[in-house]
Amino acid sequence: QVRLVESGGGLVQAGGSLRLSCTRSGGTYNSYAMGWFRQAPGKERELVAAISWSGGYTHYTDSIKGRFTISRDNAKNTVYLQMNSLKPEDTAVYYCAADFRRDPFAVVTDGYDYWGQGTQVTVSS
Repeated sequence: QVRLVESGGGLVQAGGSLRLSCTRSGGTYNSYAMGWFRQAPGKERELVAAISWSGGYTHYTDSIKGRFTISRDNAKNTVYLQMNSLKPEDTAVYYCAADFRRDPFAVVTDGYDYWGQGTQVTVSS
């Protein structure tokens, strides 16, 4: 059974930075894409960024382009989301997810097979 564990969330002032990490354990080794999603209160879960297994393909939602960077270290089974110039509207629970079926990756929530438990990011104004 694949398990994903996020870390790195917290409270930060507007303009600050955070780096989220998501580490995979368990399951049979396979290539897989990874995505970072977020869900704010009263809103639907949205894809923030995705990265292919090789790291050669990435996707970012428009609202975070130029501020967030997704990366991965396959030797460590870890994917990262570097978040800079944070804004209050970035406040949400952030989830990582693994897509074992598509190459380079899915861009919809239903395309992901395993999910982490989420980590809270709060940006104060």
